[in-house]
Amino acid sequence: MAGEKILVVDDEANIVDLARMYLERDGFQVCEASDGVQALQEIKQQKPDLIVLDIMLPEIDGFEVCQRVRAESEVPIIMLTARDDDVDKIVGLELGADDYMTKPFNPRELVARVKTILRRMERTPREDTTPLDLGDLSIDPASREVRVDGEMVNLRTKEFDLLLTFCEHRSIVLTREQLLELVWGFDFYGQTRTVDVHVANLRKRLSNSKNVRIETVTGVGYKLVCE
Repeated sequence: MAGEKILVVDDEANIVDLARMYLERDGFQVCEASDGVQALQEIKQQKPDLIVLDIMLPEIDGFEVCQRVRAESEVPIIMLTARDDDVDKIVGLELGADDYMTKPFNPRELVARVKTILRRMERTPREDTTPLDLGDLSIDPASREVRVDGEMVNLRTKEFDLLLTFCEHRSIVLTREQLLELVWGFDFYGQTRTVDVHVANLRKRLSNSKNVRIETVTGVGYKLVCE
């Protein structure tokens, strides 16, 4: 894993220096940017393996940077927010971020999350690529295409992985912690809001299906129900 290139984007030099010190100590290459415009330039030129992206940036904020990156790439993104509330986190996740951390953060935890996400990216693809047909919902794991009643549904990478995981465990209740491990590859950091946001987005994408729905099991988690 060591040697991957990490782009750290933050306008606070002490944050960048701290992240660089701990990431380089673990063998990562680190490049940096201090505003949104520079971040987009560095992403294009450096082609990082993962981006640590602050939300409050000069020129172009982190939300817009994330949105532009997601229009062209699935490179993992960890967003940084200085506010300990759900608003920034939910917006970032809805735009396609993989994880988020609240500043000030423990640099050792940042390194641990970087390693976990990159490890998940290296996982061997599923061997079973047999298409799944669940009523009016069809899923092709090989092409990663999803259709509802014949109409294509565009899913982001995590949304597709989440749907496929639900289908492989249909009618079984999965806890948020289990979904974090199965879909994101995370050890449980307490970031179950990540799951909730992606389930909400997936429900919207599948809202036209008459046969498949994702049910909330209060106090436990979620399950896929096929009718």
